[in-house]
Amino acid sequence: MSNETAVHVPESGPGLGPGSGRNDPPAPPSAPSAAAQTRSPRQEKPREHRYDIDLMRLVCSFAVILGHIGGEFLAAVGREEANGPGVYWTGHVVEALNPFAVPMYFAIAGWAVLVGAPPGDSRRMWRRLVRNTLPLLVWTVLYLLWGRLWGTNDGPVSRLAVEALFGSVRPAYHLWFMYAYVPLVVALAFVVLLRAGKRPWGLGAVLLVLACAPSLTGDVERWTGWDVPYFGWGFGVYQLMYAVVGAFLFTLPAGVPARRRWVWAVPVVLSMAGVFWYHTQVHYAIPNAHLLVAVMTGGLLLALNRVRVPERWRPLVGKLSGASLGAYMVHVMVISVLVEPAVAADLSWPAASALFLVLLAATVAVSFAASLLWGRLGLRKYLG
Repeated sequence: MSNETAVHVPESGPGLGPGSGRNDPPAPPSAPSAAAQTRSPRQEKPREHRYDIDLMRLVCSFAVILGHIGGEFLAAVGREEANGPGVYWTGHVVEALNPFAVPMYFAIAGWAVLVGAPPGDSRRMWRRLVRNTLPLLVWTVLYLLWGRLWGTNDGPVSRLAVEALFGSVRPAYHLWFMYAYVPLVVALAFVVLLRAGKRPWGLGAVLLVLACAPSLTGDVERWTGWDVPYFGWGFGVYQLMYAVVGAFLFTLPAGVPARRRWVWAVPVVLSMAGVFWYHTQVHYAIPNAHLLVAVMTGGLLLALNRVRVPERWRPLVGKLSGASLGAYMVHVMVISVLVEPAVAADLSWPAASALFLVLLAATVAVSFAASLLWGRLGLRKYLG
């Protein structure tokens, strides 16, 4: 949902800086040349900032919030058309627009680790992991307390907290993304460092624990009779594929010419129509690994890849992109306060549509305002 939805990364790679002396004439044997005295080691060029990826993060954040509000409309009628056709169809139209969001987050994560800002060593990678896991831990506590306040927890907070550490319980439904995102980033970083000639023993140990923990917890439960929570940290093949293929597509050297970008709208719109059909005729909700979702994600990625963000918008886009993980984390609380009480099953189609737009604007505004506020207070590393 952070947001690497949540890691602020630049792009491009190292190169020779000016004055490297590569074309200098040879110096006399008796004295070093002036160029040799001033020769600098291989230096990194400043990395180009990818404002198009900042924009993509914002689009994904907006889409996640949009979809979760649509889900509340469907929940208000029990996912049954007979309970309120206007609200039911409004919810399904909205839900057909956002399935690309989570796969795109994995694509951005793949680009960040593999291309945009590959870790130079294990220490940097550990800092990156802390930057992502610390907000998850903080928000786990906050959502557990929130659930107790609102009476939505299905057990004691202490038990739910232990299960959340194991990943078998996610105190808020949107946090599932982080339980897959963090292990995926560890795996990608391990490969990057290994290819660079490093020996990332610590990351390898983490991967070993992640691989063995599900069976180990089952064995401990059988041997001791304890009620050991299921270990839910991990990622699937589809998430890895979105990350790898997404990294490849984001690195295409030239984006689609502006006059042709509309071409990619065709598969995006058709796949959204297909998702609407799937949700209403086959099954709700469509899996992230579905072909329709992959086509939608790829089409939108190619349409926005390397799109030029006007310079006057760049500061705002960068600022909001930096706040997107925090907005992702808090928006479910905002929905429970603003959206749930406002949606009634008996609304007509026009009324439901108008209400949706109002609630969407309010939820986005409050979520990003809250994230920007704690950013100004220096709490970004704790709250995302």
